[in-house]
Amino acid sequence: MKHFVTFGEIMLRLSPPGMLRFSQARSFDATYGGGEANVAVSLANYGLPTEFVTRLPENDMGGAALQYLRQYNVGIRYILRGGKRIGIYFMENGAVMRGSQVIYDRADSSFASLKPGMVDWKSVFAEAQWFHWTGITPAISEGAADVCLEGVKIAREMGIKVSCDLNFRAKLWKWGRTAGEVMRELVPFCDVIIGNEEDAEKVFGVKAPESDVLGGKVRSSQYRFVCEELGKTFPNAHQIAITLRGSLSASHNTWSGILWDQGKVFEGPSYDITPIVDRVGAGDSFMGGLIYGLSQFDGDDQKAIDFAVAGSALKHTIVGDFNLVSVSEVEKLLAGDASGRVQR
Repeated sequence: MKHFVTFGEIMLRLSPPGMLRFSQARSFDATYGGGEANVAVSLANYGLPTEFVTRLPENDMGGAALQYLRQYNVGIRYILRGGKRIGIYFMENGAVMRGSQVIYDRADSSFASLKPGMVDWKSVFAEAQWFHWTGITPAISEGAADVCLEGVKIAREMGIKVSCDLNFRAKLWKWGRTAGEVMRELVPFCDVIIGNEEDAEKVFGVKAPESDVLGGKVRSSQYRFVCEELGKTFPNAHQIAITLRGSLSASHNTWSGILWDQGKVFEGPSYDITPIVDRVGAGDSFMGGLIYGLSQFDGDDQKAIDFAVAGSALKHTIVGDFNLVSVSEVEKLLAGDASGRVQR
């Protein structure tokens, strides 16, 4: 089977234990994560061959990130070494009405200093069938944006399916151009687009009518309009998906999603998730489940969106960025078993 390629930055994630605030922390739990790496791990857990493309420093911290990826069977043969440092993000877990917060420390990272020509995209894609990137990557630096543009163009030329998660991060778009400007150059090369309830509005100005994300009121019917508008703007994108998160509190969300396929809309199941263990990476786990479903279910869009929503609902129960669930666990939830009983 040809492999699935993802491209982006993997970072060291440092979190105060439990629900402590940064100001209370005397130690930090260390894991690794990043949007595209998270997708690669999901796909590898589902049994698909993956290759993750990034750049890491030639030091022990870069080596530790490689070891972390290896233990989840993610391919690392196209990871570049060089640059000054690994990117870091600090994550404070929220609870009830206190939201989580993220502080980035990734300036001058090895990935941020990428330049065009560094990645041999034709070699990367020689045995590939799918290429995934997110809006986080071009937000990091002008160089990362240029390398991403190289990648999507060559993938398109080679007939490889391209997917993008819009993933707007206001704290990252600081290098000179706006998200809307840059993403309008990149997204036309995509076959599949996903976003959350607000990404399309923040990147392209496309807002779902009468939506109330903060009030926990999101309905699939409101987001058909968003998909239709994105489909008009990016005609190469035949499939567009939106995750639907109703934020009742930091500890209690509703979760679902829809898949638009050239005018037809398929709605996934809805889950009431409380208490949330860790919601970071949920959108990436949705993308991983959707890629799995679209590539493995012989064009059954309903089955694909159901799998994506269920798999990403389970991510909310797992600490860290990665969604460490199997196909059988997702299928069990889809079959109606949400009891959480001990498996003996």
